[in-house]
Amino acid sequence: MNISKIKWLYKVEMHDYSAAESYLKLVCLPNEVSKLVLSLRRAKLQEFKAKDIFRASSLSLLGVSNSHVIKDIKKIKKNIPLSPLLLVADTVNRKLIIADGYHRLCAVYGISEDAWIPCKVTTLT
Repeated sequence: MNISKIKWLYKVEMHDYSAAESYLKLVCLPNEVSKLVLSLRRAKLQEFKAKDIFRASSLSLLGVSNSHVIKDIKKIKKNIPLSPLLLVADTVNRKLIIADGYHRLCAVYGISEDAWIPCKVTTLT
């Protein structure tokens, strides 16, 4: 599949912020979570290659048998735009937290590790 065919929304879907908040509550201190989500809402979109996001996150790639990844691959094939990823740079531990969009990232990476992915990024301080 041609990576230029991967369509992206120009804005993050509102429910993705709630999903990010839910995940961040598991990995961050309570007083940090609301600040991070607010910062993500205000952040401008940036683009990073799928392979670089994976390397920075140190996460494993979910296989194409994962139901959420399958759903996102179907969206890509039908030219349905995906929501940008929400990322938190943990500079203390030198890793990237994927607050929302892990399944979308796996779907895109499965198509092309060189695909550019729009993201909102904030820093954990």
